[in-house]
Amino acid sequence: MDLDWLRSNDRYLATSLTWLRMRLMLAIDTASGSSVSTVVPQPPQQRSRWWGAKPQPVVTPPPQRISPRAVEQAAAARAQAGAISPEPALHTVARLFGLSEFERDTLLLCAAMELDPALGGLCAQAHGNPGMAYPTLGLALSALPEPAWDIVAPHRGLRRWRLVEIVQGAGQPLVTATLRAQERIVNYLKGLNYLDDQLEPLVSPLGARGGPALPPSQLEAVSVLRDEWLNGGNAAVQLVGADEASKLLVAARAATEVGLVPYRLEASLLPTAPSELDELARLWRREAMLLPLALYVDAADLADEAGKFSPVKRFLSRVGGASVLVARESWPELGRRTVVVDVAPPTAGERAATWRAELGGGAPAEVVSELAGQFALDVGAISEIAAGGGGRNRLWRACLHGTRPRLDSLAQRLQPAVGWDDLVLPEEEMTVLRQIAAQVANRGTVYDEWGFGERIVRGLGVSVLFSGPSGVGKTMAAEVLAAELELDLYRIDLSAVVSKYIGETEKNLRRLFDAAETGGAILLFDESESLFGKRSEVKDAHDRYANVETGYLLQRMEAYHGLAVLTTNLRSALDVAFLRRLRFTVDFPFPGVEQRRELWRRAFPGHAPSSGLDFDRLSRLQASGGMVRNIALNAAFLAAGEGGVITMPLVLRAARTEFRKLEIPFQEKDFV
Repeated sequence: MDLDWLRSNDRYLATSLTWLRMRLMLAIDTASGSSVSTVVPQPPQQRSRWWGAKPQPVVTPPPQRISPRAVEQAAAARAQAGAISPEPALHTVARLFGLSEFERDTLLLCAAMELDPALGGLCAQAHGNPGMAYPTLGLALSALPEPAWDIVAPHRGLRRWRLVEIVQGAGQPLVTATLRAQERIVNYLKGLNYLDDQLEPLVSPLGARGGPALPPSQLEAVSVLRDEWLNGGNAAVQLVGADEASKLLVAARAATEVGLVPYRLEASLLPTAPSELDELARLWRREAMLLPLALYVDAADLADEAGKFSPVKRFLSRVGGASVLVARESWPELGRRTVVVDVAPPTAGERAATWRAELGGGAPAEVVSELAGQFALDVGAISEIAAGGGGRNRLWRACLHGTRPRLDSLAQRLQPAVGWDDLVLPEEEMTVLRQIAAQVANRGTVYDEWGFGERIVRGLGVSVLFSGPSGVGKTMAAEVLAAELELDLYRIDLSAVVSKYIGETEKNLRRLFDAAETGGAILLFDESESLFGKRSEVKDAHDRYANVETGYLLQRMEAYHGLAVLTTNLRSALDVAFLRRLRFTVDFPFPGVEQRRELWRRAFPGHAPSSGLDFDRLSRLQASGGMVRNIALNAAFLAAGEGGVITMPLVLRAARTEFRKLEIPFQEKDFV
């Protein structure tokens, strides 16, 4: 802050207070002539916020005769002190809020009680009442030039913008009610400018200025938002899209270019009562005039249930100025001219350029291409990760860690502990699995470098269906893919996604897919027929909405850019329209004798003590891969408790227990 201006502003306030004292003394002389000095107890509410002084008895000064000539000289001195650049804060308030000279001087009278508590004595003397040591409308009308009654009208600046409060008791005449300047305004008059603390529970700074350069595709959005704000901010600008981080960066950059400080308001925090909404909108508009502010209304997670959009629309129609609504999709009927700006994540090419710029010229081209192709990060996240330095593996892990927080609350992250050698499948199925891994790994090359992504709008991700009975290796195959691709594997918790409340399932799935779009995860939908089943005949509202949810799932699966693996025991239960959208389907057959023999061989680690295991005999048991793993593990625990060696009798005992657990028919002779 300019210290020279602060000194000049203080001089102006000092000369204004001198002029005000003379005006009060002139009013006293005019009304009553000479008077007797009286001790007036100062009310507690008159305690100064500036000096923190305790309430003291206010001694009215001895009567003095004030000549109109002296008042004119004080007014001239005040005008001369106010001829500074930038103008005094009181003049700025008057100009911003359209105050007349009388309103401006009334505000000065109210603020003077905080700047000079001794003025309370003059107020009491002017009122002719020792108990009225405070400003009133009647005092302002009698003591200040060019009086006008309408300054207390709700539409006039002092009340409309909450510059002055009227404290009126029951049955008290308006002219004797206390007039009190708001602390925020008194501080502003002294040169202290800050956001009103009434807004602190609702808004927060959007973020630090600066940061990495935005890509060209997002700079276009910045220019639209910037131009709207420079032209007065009369339009309701909407930033739409699924990439919340990019929308935030665009708004922050536009605010920086216009010279505004952006604040974020969660739409869910808005009050619902119309009067409270209007009061909040008026308060924000006042603050936006006193400070260079921009408002970022975040409604990305707000669904229009039970009219939740209505308070936001009402607020936006009244707040005006530099504000922006942030949502996934555009909203209609906001009460103002609307400008919709789509904000998409950086393209793979733009991400690669950001990686190169942040990592420096020495970054290997293949590492840059790999990171840009796999992780759809915004430029801020790329800059933050690159700042940590390190080689390819550290950067890759940092990208994974950056995508985890949003997904960990929506799904269960699995730790793959298997590889290709652990899978026992027919050669054809193994070939398809390797093709899946290759497609995911080479998406950047095919879609971006070779240009196929320019011709394909939907279905850029890889959607895979694994079908087959329980225990045949579907989940293990997903783990193998995750280990091969060095990606996190998330199993979708259906109990956390599917809701009995209409609309909640769709909302949960939207959050899930949006969080996974950064590309650092493989989504595993176990028993997917419960989510992607055939659409039902519509019999009631719940059936209708269940079909809407299924349609939404099919749409998101087609638009999803990552790898989604779905498993089912009942392929026939899946919606045909959904099957058409899949890139690959892999049938996991129940293992035959040769495959079961191989499963038994691999089930026992090489350093596990075993003796006399007959894999040919074990292969005749109708056991799936999952059953084989359970039997081998249970047999090992039996051996550890009985003799320390895994033998055929122990394996057969464990097998008998497993078959009984699953209620699979068997003959006792098979386990003897």
